[in-house]
Amino acid sequence: MTDGPTTALMRKAYSRWAPIYDVVYDKLTEPAARAAVNAAVACGPRVLEAGVGTGLSLGYYPRQAEVYGVDLSEDMLRRAQAKVEQRGLSHVKSLRVMDVTHLDFPDEMFDAVTAQFIITLVPEPETALSEFARVLKPGGEIVLANHWGQPSGPVATLEELAAPVAKAIGWSSAFKASRVEAWARTTGRMEVVELRSLFPVGFFKLMRIRKRV
Repeated sequence: MTDGPTTALMRKAYSRWAPIYDVVYDKLTEPAARAAVNAAVACGPRVLEAGVGTGLSLGYYPRQAEVYGVDLSEDMLRRAQAKVEQRGLSHVKSLRVMDVTHLDFPDEMFDAVTAQFIITLVPEPETALSEFARVLKPGGEIVLANHWGQPSGPVATLEELAAPVAKAIGWSSAFKASRVEAWARTTGRMEVVELRSLFPVGFFKLMRIRKRV
């Protein structure tokens, strides 16, 4: 168990953020979200988007995709559903309230699972990652787009100083990519196959974790 936010606190926070989330995050996160979507659909058409939020990335998927979105916040999902209806996003097959640490999907259902900007906020990130791996087909990938804290050096020092501000807007510099890499090693089936920097200036990174066949 981590000392991060509880599920109840997260639900309350997302309820407050829902009305202004798109204004704050849309342009800043779009390049990273598009990169995550492209990596996910490259694995196959059936994709689970964990922490779909207000559905900012739903329009980035190709029409032949089959997208299932889940989120902890009903307020966020109402806005996502409105986007689906207004834009005719027929590739979105369902949007459901769900805790990513307890996914209500059968084993090996998805070609890819993507989580954008949420894994550092989940109270039990390793539990969520294990759930992503469970519902993922062999050969499929978990695709994470996130801000990861630098492991060392002057940038890491600045991130630690700025940690209270970063935490307030939902990005934790204390959470390093090495934590996800360590989880992958413990599974015996998951392998990190890519970690690359994204716009802006590497603040966000894309991580792809493949499930061995």
